[in-house]
Amino acid sequence: MKKTLIFLFIFSSSFLLSQEILLNVVDKSNDDGSALVLSWDTSMLKAADIIIEREAPDGEQIVVTRSEESVGTFEDGGNIKPGIVYTYRLTVHDNNGEILQIIKTTGESSAQWFNKDKISLLILMILITVSIIYYIYSAKSGKDLYIRKIGGLESMDESVGRATEMGRPILFIPGTLDLDDMQTIAGLTILRRLAQKAAEYDSKLIVPVCRSMVLSTAKEIVKEAYMKAGRPDAYDPDSVFYLTDDQFGYVAGVDGIIVREKPAANFFLGAFYAESLILAETGFASGAIQTAGTAMPSQLPFFVVACDFTLIGEELFAASAYLSKDPHQLGSLKGQDFGKALFIVVLLVGIILEISGVHFLKNFLTLH
Repeated sequence: MKKTLIFLFIFSSSFLLSQEILLNVVDKSNDDGSALVLSWDTSMLKAADIIIEREAPDGEQIVVTRSEESVGTFEDGGNIKPGIVYTYRLTVHDNNGEILQIIKTTGESSAQWFNKDKISLLILMILITVSIIYYIYSAKSGKDLYIRKIGGLESMDESVGRATEMGRPILFIPGTLDLDDMQTIAGLTILRRLAQKAAEYDSKLIVPVCRSMVLSTAKEIVKEAYMKAGRPDAYDPDSVFYLTDDQFGYVAGVDGIIVREKPAANFFLGAFYAESLILAETGFASGAIQTAGTAMPSQLPFFVVACDFTLIGEELFAASAYLSKDPHQLGSLKGQDFGKALFIVVLLVGIILEISGVHFLKNFLTLH
């Protein structure tokens, strides 16, 4: 009997102690230490209004939340700094506004190095990074990496040769955007190879531009290409020139050049907008062989119907690696292709698992 009474006393004491814990403050997981999570339970009291205040070490006090719910949680992310101990005070009021109980507790936040909810992204990033490094070393060691042939780039020599045989110039348009656009940079990369071929074949090159920064860069690229081809004396500084920044004024100027000079090969490689069809149609009417490339989805149909070859989307960006055969660029390109293939495989496996009622992969890849 005595043992039973002792057991009941211990049980009732622990129950009462658990009821006294009305406010808990814990650090929010997987963050930079800028939030604390508050939870309270005042179900043992007839609470009508609950106020939680926060006091910083410097004495500043603010009300972080107010609630009529006896049980609840709240994320305090207002000016919380990691490594600082904050004091929280929970005040319980009844229907008459009388204070039933006041509870105080402390909490401290800390920053985590890794967000465990995004571990799937880390794994995918490691796989792609390892594949890029592997392909770069493979290319450096002399291994022949397969890259799908791109018709527009393969036909470059043919276009330059045709212009040389006909005694007519080559026209190159690096898009209508400035040097801060990746499509413009990709187009200028192709210009380097094209200018070198033009120098070797002794063909006239015409490069009208609509941006001052593009003008300076294109001049240097063409000049360097002629030097690399061993014909610096054949370089014409006036072959690269500025027209205007105005969109349709620039198009009108280029169309005039096409009509007057009648180039045998036209290259439209870069960012284009409404002017794409005007340029391509004028070039088509002049009888030139045309190669176009852009990452603007809305302009691709016009280039496809009016040009002989079209670089679609990423083919424009892959041109640098395709033409230069540089191991670093080839390895990066193959590594990115591996990443795309990996995503496709994961997507297909995920669809099959979801249809089968297995949600492991979806839960693993879901970012919280």
